Amino acid sequence: MTPLSTRPSWRHPKVVATSHGLFNIVGGAWPLLSIRSFELIFGPKTDRWLEYTVAGLMVANGASQLAAARSGELASARWIGTGTAATLLAIDLVFVPSGRLRWTYLLDAAFEVGWLAWWDASRRRQARPA
Repeated sequence: MTPLSTRPSWRHPKVVATSHGLFNIVGGAWPLLSIRSFELIFGPKTDRWLEYTVAGLMVANGASQLAAARSGELASARWIGTGTAATLLAIDLVFVPSGRLRWTYLLDAAFEVGWLAWWDASRRRQARPA
């Protein structure tokens, strides 16, 4: 077991990348494994192929974040994470008010804001002089 003093801070990019990667994998896998339960929460979809495509891309993004964290390519993990979160946030904020997406996507928007804030905290932590 690793002593607490040698564990990376919650703001360390590796911690953020790993957490965000797992979140994206789970979120992407959900509609692939149970489209019924996903649509129960987020509403029925007319183009399931599109839902499956986005879900697959989310799994791929999450896996890429995990691989980048494992290999130490933390800048890549940050770009994937912030790009994914910003894109999903923009979609949520545009299409919920227009009525194209159910209000429950605002829950996702809140998570995406959280990921962006956490990535920013990790960036600021690294920018501090030693």
